[in-house]
Amino acid sequence: MSPTDPNEAVNHPAHYGGDTTYEAIKVIEAWGLGFTLGNAVKYICRAGAKGRRIEDLRKAAWYLQHEIERLEAGQVAACDNCGWVGGIAKVVDGKCPANCTLPLRYCAGVS
Repeated sequence: MSPTDPNEAVNHPAHYGGDTTYEAIKVIEAWGLGFTLGNAVKYICRAGAKGRRIEDLRKAAWYLQHEIERLEAGQVAACDNCGWVGGIAKVVDGKCPANCTLPLRYCAGVS
């Protein structure tokens, strides 16, 4: 695709890194960040590229704060093996719902 291709703005927008190894969606998926942390990274990656830099950074901070509040409330468990992150309600017998062999790490000291 050329830079003037209208699909480029949809498939690999320049403000998210374009079609490179470091394109925001590729990093978010490779690191298994999930929705809230993924959005924080997305807004940091594009900060200033579509408008006011401070607005994008405030949005990133909002998503980070939201994730911190979820962790502090003990609502989240995480698998260090596969990257699964989810609500404690989905956990049965302390095992990862993605069928990993490692025990889950519970956030906010919940065990």
